[in-house]
Parts: sequence; structure tokens; C-alpha cells
Amino acid sequence: MSQKKETKNSPADQEISGEVTIAAAEYQRLQDVAREKQGYFDQLLRLQAEFENFKKRSIKDKQDFLKFANEGLIIELVSILDNFERAFDSAGKMSDFKSLHQGVEMILKQIHQVLEKNGVQKIDCVGRPFDPTQEEAIEHIETEEYPENTVVEEVQKGYLLEGRLLRPAIVKVAKKTGRV
Repeated sequence: MSQKKETKNSPADQEISGEVTIAAAEYQRLQDVAREKQGYFDQLLRLQAEFENFKKRSIKDKQDFLKFANEGLIIELVSILDNFERAFDSAGKMSDFKSLHQGVEMILKQIHQVLEKNGVQKIDCVGRPFDPTQEEAIEHIETEEYPENTVVEEVQKGYLLEGRLLRPAIVKVAKKTGRV
């Protein structure tokens, strides 16, 4: 047999009908509370709008920063490019290979200075033990001249940017000659 539970409705669950009479002071207090809550709600809406605008502005600022972050570096490189163009133009007019070589060497030095100034360092690896975190071996060369696992030749320079690997050096590594 099923039993029916008897439930009592709380005053909040009961529907109120008819008019309610309250004192003027209580009515005023309720109006003040309602105005205060409306003020908080309006303030919340303004804060939400301000935050959305802040997010949009931050995204735009970040995009602009990324777009123009290398402006100083590019200005320096454009100056070096001007020197290359002058050297190229004068190369056709002169037959002095030594002067051309010196000009290109000066431009190369300028490029290295700009890179160093901007936190780029060349990985110095020839004659040192092979480091797979900074170098990529493309060949093992049998030799008695270098200890095993030593970089004997750099095929392509590697670079670090502020201590972080920008590009690994591509190298050839020594291995002992096979003995029969």
C-alpha cells in the first residue's frame, strides 16, 4: 500500500492574492533597496562594457605591437641594404676585386653588429663536443685528428636569440676510424 505524504506549504510557496498594506517607512526602505540594486546592476553593465572594450583594445594593441616590434631592426637592415646596393652598383664599374671584397666584408660586419645588438649570437661549435640541443649533425667523418663526437666542420651557422635556439648549426661530427 502506498502512503501519501502530507506536505505543508511554506508561506513562500503559497500564492498571495489581494492587496498588501505596508507602512510608508517600509515602502520607502524597499524603494531605496530597489534603487540601490538597480545602481549595482547598472554599474555591473558598465563594467562589463568597459571590460569588453579593454579586451578589444588589448588585442588591437598586441597586433600593432607585433606588426611594428621589429621596426628599429628593419631600419638598421635597410641601411645595410643601401650599402649592399652601393657595393653592387660599384662592382660593375670597378675592376678592383680587393676593394669590392673589403666593401662586402664591411657590410657583413655591420650585419653581425646589428644582430648582436638585437640579442642574436652565433653558435661557436667547431672543435667542441657535439651538442644535439644546438647542432644538427648531417655527417660523421672518420678521423684521428679530432676526438670522437667533436664538431669538425660547420656547414651552416646556428644562432641563438637571447639564449634561445633560433636556428641549429648544421655540422659534421668526428668519429674514430674503424680498425680492422
